[in-house]
Amino acid sequence: MGKWERRGNFLVEVAQRCLRGQKTFGLCRSHLVEASQISKGTVYNHFTTEADLMVAVACSEYEYWLQQAKQDEIQYKDPLERFIFHHCQRLYEVLSTNKFVIERIMPNQALLLLATEFYRHGCERRFDEYMQWNAKTISAVGEVPGFDRVELVMSYLRGAMINTDDACKAHDDPQLYYQFSYALIHLMGHSDKRSPSKQQFAAWLSRQPSLEYEPEGLRRVVNG
Repeated sequence: MGKWERRGNFLVEVAQRCLRGQKTFGLCRSHLVEASQISKGTVYNHFTTEADLMVAVACSEYEYWLQQAKQDEIQYKDPLERFIFHHCQRLYEVLSTNKFVIERIMPNQALLLLATEFYRHGCERRFDEYMQWNAKTISAVGEVPGFDRVELVMSYLRGAMINTDDACKAHDDPQLYYQFSYALIHLMGHSDKRSPSKQQFAAWLSRQPSLEYEPEGLRRVVNG
């Protein structure tokens, strides 16, 4: 990895920290200059437009969950468990670390068209790969005739991530993940299958990392 790519990854990481706890993408390139302590010229060379910054953050997010999906394939042999715990992990990280919910801005074709080709194509490729993983896993659980289960489930997931974050739900409540998984199973058309129990979710939560410390200075950069 070259210096340019390392710096770009660092800037995206700083952007993600700045966005923690935010309900809208209020971060601009000028904010990133202050937060990263990298010159304005360098930041603006990395992100030619404001859309580039937004799309770069989304691209990083999809890449992160693609890597997590690969680990889940090793850890969970049963596709239903794999799908449930993968998305429970996403929900846990949003709630436990105040992570910005990328579904608030993506998918968004209008935004992608404002980004330069490098970021647009990178984001589209990773988003497509992630959607394919979800579709493949849902299919492995079992095909169900009728509704487009992938579209139904992914629409629910998008809304659930945003709504749960808006409601500031407790990240360590087993009941939350039990209800979440129950909804996923039914939307997939597999009401005959059993959700992991609340006791299983409690055990899963006990193995999760503790909350990360959120530097107040970074949050102030976005809030002005």
